[in-house]
Parts: sequence; C-alpha cells; structure tokens
Amino acid sequence: MAFGDSILDTGNNNNLISLIKCNFPPYGQDFIGGKPTGRFCNGKVLTDLIAEGLGVKETVPAYFDPNLQSKDLATGVCCASGGAGLDPLTSSITSVIPISEQLENFREYIRKLEGLVGEEGANKIISNSLFLLWTSTIIKDLYEVGVRKIAIFSTLPLGCLPILRTLHGGLMRSCGDDDNKPAELFNSKLLAEMKNLSSFLPQAKIVYVDIYNPLLDLINNPVKSGFSVPDRSCCGTGTIETSVLCNQLIPFTCDNVSEFVFWDSAHPSEKAYMIIASPILQDLKKNF
Repeated sequence: MAFGDSILDTGNNNNLISLIKCNFPPYGQDFIGGKPTGRFCNGKVLTDLIAEGLGVKETVPAYFDPNLQSKDLATGVCCASGGAGLDPLTSSITSVIPISEQLENFREYIRKLEGLVGEEGANKIISNSLFLLWTSTIIKDLYEVGVRKIAIFSTLPLGCLPILRTLHGGLMRSCGDDDNKPAELFNSKLLAEMKNLSSFLPQAKIVYVDIYNPLLDLINNPVKSGFSVPDRSCCGTGTIETSVLCNQLIPFTCDNVSEFVFWDSAHPSEKAYMIIASPILQDLKKNF
C-alpha cells in the first residue's frame, strides 16, 4: 500500500479534473507495453520497484484504476495522488486527492477486502503488509486499523530538481540551498518523529527511508552510475516541463533517457529510481 504524492502515485489522478496528471505520452514510454498509466515517470516508480523487489507483484495498480481486479486488493494498491502536499490547501488548489481523503479511500479498501477474504483475513493481510508513506500525518490512524509495517520516505533534494534550478538557480541553474536546506531540516525532524512514534506505537515497525542523499549522490556524481545529464530532464527542454507541460507536442524530448537522472523537471527517471530502490530494498528486507 502506498500513500503520498507523485513519487509513489501509479495513476490515481487520471480521471480527476486537474492539471496534475500524466496519462498521456511521452509518459510511460518505457513502461510495460509503452503506455502512459498516470505514473510521473518514463517507466516504473518506487511503489512498483519496491513491490517487485520484495516479490509481491511486478506493478502496483492505482486504487482508482478502472481496470482494478478484486484479486489485486489482497496484494495491495496505491492510494497516492500526484500533487498531494502536506498542507491540505495544496491538494485543494491542485484539485488532487489530499492525504485525509487517501486515508478514507483506504478505509473503503478495507471494507472491500473484508468482503473478499473476511474480516479475519483482511486483518491478517493489513498487519502483514508493508505501507509506503510520504507523510507521517496518518501513521496513528493507520495503526488504529491494524497497520504494523511502515516505511516513510524522506523528501527529495528539492533545490536540485530541474524546475527549481530553473526558477531559483540563477544563470548557472545551480542547486539551490534555499530549497535544499528546508528539505534537510524537514528530513531531520521527520527522522526524530519516527523515533518518537516508535516508542508510542510499540507493536509497529517504522522505518525511515532516505531518498534525499541517494538522489543527491546521483546528481553530484552522475558518471559513476552511467548518467551524463543530472541538471536537466529528458522531457522537452528539460528545464520546466512536468505534468501537462511534458506532452507529445513538446519538441526536444530526448531519445536517450538512460543518460538522464530526471525524466521530467520534477521527477527522476526509471533508471534513477531503480538505482535508488536497490539499497532501500536491502534495508526493508533487513528490517521486515
């Protein structure tokens, strides 16, 4: 199960009246079948790669996928929504699914799961499943309904995202400390909160997942991982294009995405995600 924003979203925004969506080319060009699915990437996102790496299933369907099968419920779905920020106002402005509503959707999911495998079976699945979170605000709520295995992700090195380099990085489009420092502060407070929550929720196993530093390492040392372009994205000019601005009408999209750390101006490429996912999977297997 996954909750959060576009780093984990596998297609829940597709049918929303919102500009924060990506169910159109060139998104998904390297996904199974080469089709756009609503993932903010050229291929799989972390939700898929972690599920696949843990041997659960190859991809994780969006909860609102119209083709969702009952059999998918027992092995997990994604409730995340691209653009869902920590502040509910962010979701309201962007017309996406806020974290509070993602939680309500999960409660609806539980009822559907109980109808499929019974209450006892549903409780067993929920307590044994790994939950991927992009926010700590719903951990207590999840704990109350039986969730016991939680991995919570740090935020990204925001100042190094191509779009923020363009907006805040000056003529040289440098990584911006004004954006990275708050992200680092947020991550340090999140880590402290995780330790505190673990003491109050004794039956839960909560693991902090650092993606800030692994992604920053790819940006600062791209060549060692086979990248040559860490400061621009593959889509369009690589400076501002993301979501609806990254579309098949935009010229200049690269034909060598494997050389780019970023797919669009706000999201890593599948290759970058795969590299980041490797140590995450090692840590999750060790802890769970």
